[in-house]
Amino acid sequence: MSTVTESVDVQVPIRTAYDQWTQFESFPQFMDGVESITQIDATHTRWVTKVAGVTREFDAEITEQHPDERVAWKSTGGDTKHAGVVTFHRLSDDETRVTIQLDWEPQGLVEKAGSAVGVDSHQVKADAKRFKEFIENRGIETGAWRGDVDRPDAGV
Repeated sequence: MSTVTESVDVQVPIRTAYDQWTQFESFPQFMDGVESITQIDATHTRWVTKVAGVTREFDAEITEQHPDERVAWKSTGGDTKHAGVVTFHRLSDDETRVTIQLDWEPQGLVEKAGSAVGVDSHQVKADAKRFKEFIENRGIETGAWRGDVDRPDAGV
């Protein structure tokens, strides 16, 4: 399993940063390698990613979601094992620290080699920077889902 953690400080209120992160279908606008995410229902998504020329599809379940605090998910089927958690920390009324942790299992030679030399870490850092630019340039979220999910048995 490969684990990558990255933090970025965004110049928007915590509610704005959190609300934008709940809009999974907008991820391709700031996440390189994410082709699409389809929201199936309140806690299930279907992802299509393409990294280093390798396309992967998988379903994911939101395992924990608490407004303005955290969103966690894990893959439930498909081409890859993937899990993540994003936490939101209020720094001031108009500044939020967003911390992203991704755990994934590289498949095949290309992904394993890329992970070994830190390509995944570089990718998450670049995506965090693009999220910062995306939300700061907009100033407001594209939507919000403020539901509360707690599935401790699902794990991350």
